[in-house]
Amino acid sequence: MRSGARAAIACAVFAAMVGVAGCGSGQDDSSNSKDAAGASSGDDKPSLKHVKTGPPSAAEVKTTAHAFLAAWSAGETSEAAGLTDDSEAATTALSAYRTKAKVAKVALEAGQASGAKVPFSVNAQLSSGGGSVPWTYESSLTVTRDTKTGKPVVDWQPSVVHPDLAKGDTLKTGASEAPPIKAVDRDGKELTAADHPTLKTVLAALRERYGKKAGGQAGVETWIQRAKGSKSPDKTLKVLSKGTPGTLRTTIDASLQRTAEQQVSKSTKASVVAVKPSTGEILALANSPASGFNTAFQGSYAPGSTMKIITSTTLMDKGLAAYGKPHPCPKYFSYGGWKFHNDKKFEIKNGTFEQSFARSCNTAFISQAGKLKDDDLSKEARDVFGIGLNWQTGVPTFDGAVPVQSAASKAASLIGQGGVRMNPLNMASVAATASTGSFHQPYLVAPSLDDRKLAKASRTMKSSTHDQLKKLMKLTATSGTAAEAMAGMSGDFGAKTGSAEVDNQEKPNGWFSAYRDDVAAAGVVPEGGHGGDTAGPIVAALLRAGG
Repeated sequence: MRSGARAAIACAVFAAMVGVAGCGSGQDDSSNSKDAAGASSGDDKPSLKHVKTGPPSAAEVKTTAHAFLAAWSAGETSEAAGLTDDSEAATTALSAYRTKAKVAKVALEAGQASGAKVPFSVNAQLSSGGGSVPWTYESSLTVTRDTKTGKPVVDWQPSVVHPDLAKGDTLKTGASEAPPIKAVDRDGKELTAADHPTLKTVLAALRERYGKKAGGQAGVETWIQRAKGSKSPDKTLKVLSKGTPGTLRTTIDASLQRTAEQQVSKSTKASVVAVKPSTGEILALANSPASGFNTAFQGSYAPGSTMKIITSTTLMDKGLAAYGKPHPCPKYFSYGGWKFHNDKKFEIKNGTFEQSFARSCNTAFISQAGKLKDDDLSKEARDVFGIGLNWQTGVPTFDGAVPVQSAASKAASLIGQGGVRMNPLNMASVAATASTGSFHQPYLVAPSLDDRKLAKASRTMKSSTHDQLKKLMKLTATSGTAAEAMAGMSGDFGAKTGSAEVDNQEKPNGWFSAYRDDVAAAGVVPEGGHGGDTAGPIVAALLRAGG
């Protein structure tokens, strides 16, 4: 077919799909016959072709976006891919959209551009059992300039096809790989994403892993199959025909779960987890925002002074500190070339170890760095508290990290900075271990369902250390930095606050880790400031509700 005829067809498709009056030649307006020919007559030297630079103009953004959407709508995969900066990846994704996602027809309508970003609506028809099912959603694309040719092109990203697609993900339609589940709490009450939005990703992960074991029957769906190694579960986008769910019992306490969600919703960003110290059963988890990343289970933050629970255990095990014994708390202490100080540079003259713990004196712990081996803290965290072991909770989790460090970083680790990383699940478990003296790996689904082997710490806490640690945490909860949040608490309880400094962050992350009887909980409020003021009330509310 002549090139002119092909251009006319493309123009007609473009006009029909996006409602424009006509099509340009695609040539840059600034080009001339001399540039196009490569050299003027009578000139022996060829001229250098001008490559346009800078961001695309509004006209270029509109024309490129509309041409791409028109080609995609018409099923002209190669043509659409050729209008991107990665034609190979675009060809693969757009082809799979028709074959694997089974999109029979699609109409795309561009919205009002915002700079180089163009939103668009998708009206598709999915093939199902000889018929079709409508599927609508919103997406967007960004127009950029090709650095080699100077032409405006679509910046290719998987999210162009669907906003929830990431690199390596696949969009599919068919019998779902995991049957639906009816997740219930420890007492048989159904847990749904509608009632508990913060559980959405957790319920999806449970379905992915236990759908078949729960005994359900698969339905027909359009879903995102995540890339291998992804921490995110597969995501259902459209249910074409419902399957039959199987019932899956979890360790969640629906009442405590509701309290957790209510508490974190009071902050723009917050996460909390509650566990049962005697067994490790996870009783509640919540994140704010509810639809965001599951920080409660998969976050990785410096835990600040809540780490002093583990550090104190290490020091007492080594005979470097003891309840009732004198312990220095100077304004400053230097180690490894760094000068450390306390909050507002306070000091405790002629103080004891319990005073330093209750007031969260940094220098009292930093001063012991030179007496510890580089791996002492790491061993205590792993061998007694189970941190860094391969936890088998039933869903993806980050299981904490206390790396072996030296010099100033080693000293910083003692106060929960440096390379130490935790999340509320880890620190709730730390509080639980402090309560019972032994590590019980947290879990959300009974290991008997799939014969999982729960992680086990190599030793329990020394009896004398355990007794002292509980006294330290009780003192902190009654007259130390955690006293305000824990006011009026009864029973067997203890707590520790934390504030973790973060570079380029105005306020530190606020932490709180505590237990009361057979409930332990921990929370973090990023950029919240002092943990006793921000995370403290969240955690204390769970302890009161769980009593």
